[in-house]
Amino acid sequence: MARRTSPLFALRTPLPRATSLILGLVMPAVVLGAWSAASYGGLAPPDFLPSPSEVVRGTLQLFLQHNLASAILISTKRIVFAFLLASAIALPLGVLMGAFEPVNRLFEPIMAPLRYMPISAFIPLLILWFGIYEKQKIAFLFLGVFVYLLPVVVTAIRAVAEELVQTGLTLGAGRWQVVRTILVPAALPEIFDSFRVMNAISWTYVILAEAVNPEHGLGYMVELARTHQKASWSFAGLLVIGGIGLLTDGLIRTASSILFRWREQTA
Repeated sequence: MARRTSPLFALRTPLPRATSLILGLVMPAVVLGAWSAASYGGLAPPDFLPSPSEVVRGTLQLFLQHNLASAILISTKRIVFAFLLASAIALPLGVLMGAFEPVNRLFEPIMAPLRYMPISAFIPLLILWFGIYEKQKIAFLFLGVFVYLLPVVVTAIRAVAEELVQTGLTLGAGRWQVVRTILVPAALPEIFDSFRVMNAISWTYVILAEAVNPEHGLGYMVELARTHQKASWSFAGLLVIGGIGLLTDGLIRTASSILFRWREQTA
């Protein structure tokens, strides 16, 4: 006799909205409770673990006294520009590599090793080539996005069902017409979903990019917290970056559900 499975733990089954919301709040509440108990209860010194109220106070100080809003705007502009530049090169190149094997064989020996090299190791070279100002930061963010976005595009193009390609060719479509009307539209949802990962990578790397000559941006705020030895400012910076990352991730997810609503309906 087969054992009955609890609906809550059924395999790959969506949860009711209310249940999902409650479960999503459990761990944040546990972390906040443990944090409050450790900080307010005196289990950890303030310079090691500031209390939630100290972090809130530190966040307000950064906004009001050190122009954190401007730093967020500067870092966002750098990320957006580098992301658009990386997409402008990785998308067409990835489509060609995924659609035509000679193009893939030509570029793969160069592109594949880049995925295994730590991007931070390129900082000295980028400083040598671009200096320590804006160009270096954009180049670093561009490289960090490009090396991860390109293989995603190649894989998405190759994952398109061969039946679709052969059907297009049978109906008289040329190679470029198949690429334009079948391969790219079919792969675009998966490519767009990868932008969420690229977004996370960008917000991770922006601190490294701005660690060189930190005069503006969120990297400057992190350096400011270090020089002033303010743990509350460090926590505030982490929470702000995490919050921005979640916000932009939600925007990308919403845009995906709107642009590719047909995929949701098919699922």
